[in-house]
Amino acid sequence: MGGYGWISLTTDYGTFDGFVAACHGSIARIAPKVRVIDVTHHVPPADVPRGAAVLAQTAPYLPPSVHVAVVDPGVGTARRGIAIGTANGVLVGPDNGLLVAAAEALGGIGEVVSLRNDDWFLGDVSRTFHGRDIFAPAAAHLAAGATLADAGPAIDPASLVRLPDPVVAIGDGWLEAEVVTVDRFGNVQLAASGAMLAGLPPNLTVCGVRARLGATFADVQPGDLVVFEDSAGQVAIAVNGGRAVVVLSVRPGDVIRIAER
Repeated sequence: MGGYGWISLTTDYGTFDGFVAACHGSIARIAPKVRVIDVTHHVPPADVPRGAAVLAQTAPYLPPSVHVAVVDPGVGTARRGIAIGTANGVLVGPDNGLLVAAAEALGGIGEVVSLRNDDWFLGDVSRTFHGRDIFAPAAAHLAAGATLADAGPAIDPASLVRLPDPVVAIGDGWLEAEVVTVDRFGNVQLAASGAMLAGLPPNLTVCGVRARLGATFADVQPGDLVVFEDSAGQVAIAVNGGRAVVVLSVRPGDVIRIAER
């Protein structure tokens, strides 16, 4: 039969309004047997890099799916709606850099199409709610067995919008990297891969604050900073029993220096 049994949703819609339910409804009306996984709907509003990171770090652990991601400050403009085929699923959303890292994490970018099949759209398309009217219906059709070619014309993968590469630099006893995400526990994740910790000594400073290299939170005393490789394989900084983001006073996009003490 083809298609996928699952659709995932990653958005900045939040859960206080009806936006997420409307997307679920758009899917259920077209593909009622497809199951939906809500990755998160609490990406900070319009924070495309954060949404891209969350999706890329989560999608490989889901069953083969059609992954819908909507963090879309350019909704209603000339930005394209796209679908990207990969070896392990399909990604649907705006062409603003949101989907590229996840496509690479799912085996690499394959066929890319522009979502231009008007027959798939939900009624009179809202200028500001493409998640409900374009992306969720397209995902439902693809999950039900339609092909990417059915969704619209092919586009050159090289033309996809890509986010700027984050800052990462390494030297003798030091590492500088951009903050990618801060999770709800206050742990600070950096753009550097965990493998880059191999050249660092055990006693460190992070933005001038004393820290230690470790493998888990309990490798330092309560209240102390630990630098470790997190579950996504990235360098991260945590406080045992506290919030590293408060101690370091940083936000996504800031560059952090980790150095030998």
